[in-house]
Amino acid sequence: MHDRSTLALLRIDRFVRERLAPAIHRASHPVSVTAWDAPGEPVPFDEARAGAYRPIEVGQPWGRPWGTTWFRVTGDAPADWFDDGRPIPGTRAELVVDLGFTSGQAGFQCEAMVWSLDGRPLRGIAPFNNAVTEAVSPGGAIDVFVEGASNPDVGSIFTFAPTPVGDRATAGEDPVYVLRTVDVRLRDLEVTALLADTSALRGLAAQLDATSPRRADILLALERMIDVVDPHDVASTAAAGRAVLAPVLAAPASASAHTLHAVGHAHIDSAWLWPVRETVRKVARTFSNVLSLMDEDPDFVFAASSAQQYAWVKKYYPDLFERIRARVAEGRFVPVGSMWVESDTNLPGAEALARQFIAGKGFFRREFGIDTPEVWLPDSFGYSGALPQIAKAAGARWFLTQKTSWNETNRMPHHTFRWEGIDGTRLFTHFPPVDSYNSVVSAAELAHAERNYADKGRGTVSLLPYGFGDGGGGPTREMTAAIARTTSLEGSPRVVHSTPRRFFETAEAEYPEPEVWVGELYLEFHRGTYTSQLATKQGNRRSEHLLREAELWATTAAVRTGAPYPAERLARVWETVLLQQFHDILPGSSIAWVYQDAERNYAAVARELEEIIGDALTALAGATAPGETHELRVNAAPHARGGVPALGAALAAPASRVRPERSPEGWVLDNGVVRVVVDDRGLIVSAVDLASGRDSVPPGAASALLQLHRDTPTQWDAWDVDVHYRNTVTDLTDLDGLEVDGDEIVVTRSFGSSRVVERIGLDAGSRTVSLGFELDWHESQKLLKLAFPVDVHTDSATSEVQFGHIERKTHTNTSWDSARFETVAQRWVRVGEPGFGVAVANDSTYGHDITRAERSAGGGTISIVRLSLIRSALFPDPTQDQGAYALRVGLVVGADVEDAVVEGYRLNLPERLVTGSATEIEPIVAVEDPGVVVEAVKLAEDGSGDVVVRLYEALGRRVDTVVRPGFDALAVVQTDLLEREVAASALVDDAVPLSLRPFEIVTLRFAR
Repeated sequence: MHDRSTLALLRIDRFVRERLAPAIHRASHPVSVTAWDAPGEPVPFDEARAGAYRPIEVGQPWGRPWGTTWFRVTGDAPADWFDDGRPIPGTRAELVVDLGFTSGQAGFQCEAMVWSLDGRPLRGIAPFNNAVTEAVSPGGAIDVFVEGASNPDVGSIFTFAPTPVGDRATAGEDPVYVLRTVDVRLRDLEVTALLADTSALRGLAAQLDATSPRRADILLALERMIDVVDPHDVASTAAAGRAVLAPVLAAPASASAHTLHAVGHAHIDSAWLWPVRETVRKVARTFSNVLSLMDEDPDFVFAASSAQQYAWVKKYYPDLFERIRARVAEGRFVPVGSMWVESDTNLPGAEALARQFIAGKGFFRREFGIDTPEVWLPDSFGYSGALPQIAKAAGARWFLTQKTSWNETNRMPHHTFRWEGIDGTRLFTHFPPVDSYNSVVSAAELAHAERNYADKGRGTVSLLPYGFGDGGGGPTREMTAAIARTTSLEGSPRVVHSTPRRFFETAEAEYPEPEVWVGELYLEFHRGTYTSQLATKQGNRRSEHLLREAELWATTAAVRTGAPYPAERLARVWETVLLQQFHDILPGSSIAWVYQDAERNYAAVARELEEIIGDALTALAGATAPGETHELRVNAAPHARGGVPALGAALAAPASRVRPERSPEGWVLDNGVVRVVVDDRGLIVSAVDLASGRDSVPPGAASALLQLHRDTPTQWDAWDVDVHYRNTVTDLTDLDGLEVDGDEIVVTRSFGSSRVVERIGLDAGSRTVSLGFELDWHESQKLLKLAFPVDVHTDSATSEVQFGHIERKTHTNTSWDSARFETVAQRWVRVGEPGFGVAVANDSTYGHDITRAERSAGGGTISIVRLSLIRSALFPDPTQDQGAYALRVGLVVGADVEDAVVEGYRLNLPERLVTGSATEIEPIVAVEDPGVVVEAVKLAEDGSGDVVVRLYEALGRRVDTVVRPGFDALAVVQTDLLEREVAASALVDDAVPLSLRPFEIVTLRFAR
């Protein structure tokens, strides 16, 4: 037989394009449209309803960038579309609105919400989802408001060209859209179904082998369908066409076909190429669409994460929230993810990552009475090795992401596996092999999922998250129609409506002992997010440590003085900080508007927390009287320092610094513990641990060297640092000035359009060389690194992560090692040999690269530790990081891991001074072993007044220790993160004995 398949495909595609698709509507009818432009930010419905509306016609421009235009749409559908007040059989009347949609992606451009006259949100409007049945009354009358959001497309085609539209101040005022369509149409349901039948089969044919008999059957059936459908009267002959296709659609899937559990989804970035305020509206538009689709399709199930987004709906759209609550109770609208937002997991600190679960799960329990069992992070930029333990401690059983499918170099070997964290906790994990969280249920995606699934022979199921996402939108009728046709279809994997719980329970049951992946899930992509938007990263780091202080001192004051505990204020602040840890805010990949909001929010957070801290310390220090005033030094860190106990305060002298002395070598700082030499270039050329005699600086090298690189990523500017940045580097050794200012060496340098002032100091008795940087940064597409060559021979480095640390190889033996050329750490990194090491601590830096090089004299190798201080990408924020910054770094000479841990807390929790009548503030809790670290002290979430202490083993070894409360405790229990009892504990001589495994987190709840 002659092969006519190519011609058949051309014929089918043209018939669909020219005949079927245009015939889904039998008729259209005009309506009347008026418009009112909200003068500034979005307004409530009642204010919009009272606006002065003007006539507007299709074809007219509307909407300045980031503006809101309200349209009032009125009219009547023709009477002959109805029979006794109902649409004629086989049809549906619907309002169709095209706001002037562009070729960019859905969710990245103009959108709208349709409102009823009495102010109820009915449905969202977006590209590919712009037909609104709810706008047409049973008799055909139309009278609705349409809230149009003229959001500019910042760059959904991702050419990464700089654009001014991400900042209101530079976005312009001219309209950016042209109203294209507003009319009422009569949809032909049989033609719509025929189009869905045809699309399913045409898509499947494209995935089958050219020699497949099944493909031949499909093409023959599609051609016969064309023969029986009258191209001039599609409506009357569509049923005949469907009858021709019915047998090939009824052919069942093979017994071995992969099964995809389809879960409706709309990944809604809480901010990204739009501000947070617009996300609030995106959530409402998407959720209203979902509820509408549930009314139409009884099998449709939708899952949505992020308690924050539900909280917005509750606050701003209460009617919509109650409708969601009803569907949650029914089991069809499924809150997932357990977290306040889909946060980054590399950059948030330990307690903050725990609070994501405490806040998220707490909201879902209060509002819906459910305990979400999964972690749902499809789009975050890599996953900390601490996450399995944190998730399990919050009661989570399962973890889902697909982001590692974006790896540039290596392919993950599993799709279903157990993920083992740094403490040994294992979490059942799934990566959807469809490699998308925004599937449109195309035949190509389904076939890819089946082919790509890496665990064949052991597992047969995977999850299919489908629906327009990133900017929201969610599933459409076309997507659920595709699922209906692929439930069991020969040549295709099976697709079934499901829930996340049903999927995970099925996967666990069939594959109870999957393979194990140990350690972090490093994303070989988006490494620049460890550094972009420095001001936001500094705001996050400072907020986390201020929250620690505020809770510690407020708890101590409540227990010791009866002062009221500011629970509501603290919860509100936590919610702000947690929101801004969203995976496109804190990583630095959003538009300028987002960072203007973030920096303003961090300033407000700091003001409120400083007030809480000040009030608590004032209460603890006591009222002053003449002659009874004392100045206390206050230490919120978990380790004692300078005569001040951990978590307490005492009368103590401030730390003193040694004065620099001039020598032939340069300027010398020597405190009897460490001897440091700074040469005439302002570089550290020697840093000797005097006890061992080891110099941490290799022969001929210079430490604390600033290096400037060209930073022009291949794509994804703010997200990426590509390895080719190393090809171009300038060592910043030229001086503007080198002088001694009191007890500090001050080095001033200029480069490009920027300037940096560095202050080098050494405290008495300390092994930490203190480096302060005042940076005035005005570079473009540059990356500034701070280099510390270290004279140790090792092939690994230790980096702090949440509740512990991780070892990473620094060689490039494998493609996995080579791809890890930029890594993330919390407050410190360390390299060392047995008996000697060096740590580098920081107060606001996350990105690092740690490599090896030949030693210039004497043989062997050295390690080079570099911090990524700042960078300046042009997309999506062309003004990224321009401005003045202050950073602090500590070079800890002769450091073991415990020294690194101590210095990380010390640098981020500076001492405070408080004046009062007290001569001390006793710690509210004390731990005998210094390697067991108190991470948080607070009062219980339930308002009982119980004291909650969270601690962890920080050094990576088993340990027995004792925890002593500094107050009268009646009883103590161990709890999970949600403060639910998990194990009984006992007070023995007013103390709690504990045995901890490496990196174990323990939460103790003391009844007073």
